[in-house]
Amino acid sequence: MRNLHLTMLVVAITGFPAMGQEKRDTRPAVNESKRSIEESPTAPAGPGAPVDPRIYKLGAEDIIHVRVWREQELSGLLMVRPDGKITMPLIGELQAAGETPESLAKQVTEALSKVMTRPEVFISVHAVNSKKYYIGGEVNKVGVFPLITPISVLEAISAAGGLREFANGKKIVIVRGSARLKFNYKEVVDGKNLKQNILVENGDHIIVP
Repeated sequence: MRNLHLTMLVVAITGFPAMGQEKRDTRPAVNESKRSIEESPTAPAGPGAPVDPRIYKLGAEDIIHVRVWREQELSGLLMVRPDGKITMPLIGELQAAGETPESLAKQVTEALSKVMTRPEVFISVHAVNSKKYYIGGEVNKVGVFPLITPISVLEAISAAGGLREFANGKKIVIVRGSARLKFNYKEVVDGKNLKQNILVENGDHIIVP
């Protein structure tokens, strides 16, 4: 009987892991560089207008996210250089400025097709840096705003949180190069003189006194 008890004790000790012993994680390790790319925060798309890859024209200093299916080494964030080009492994230089993300993805696909079998390429805009406008003065949110899609002066002011309590909405000025364009907020809101509600252009400064 004593031998039987000893045998059962040995089985109990060897058959179960010791208390406090950590279980080995058998899950495949996640590549940290891929995780950082996939989980990197996307830059704000602007006032209610996500970047449309079929319409938006890329420019210098824009940051794009290139994803090549199952090719981690070819995927990641790229900045459009001041000369308007990007550089990718296996391809070299490609003209990006003036292209839409969709058309650029086609170019990358065609170039990779020479060295790979049926590559799948996806390009999205991570940050818009090439086109912007500025709002200053008596608005609730002053600063630099990405110009992603056509937007009117009224919409731009709304994107900045609207006018502050003591703003003079009748004497708003849009500085465009050497020109000074007047904008009367109250008139436009009341549906009058709507021609002054022009589209914002790259580099415009909207000043609210």
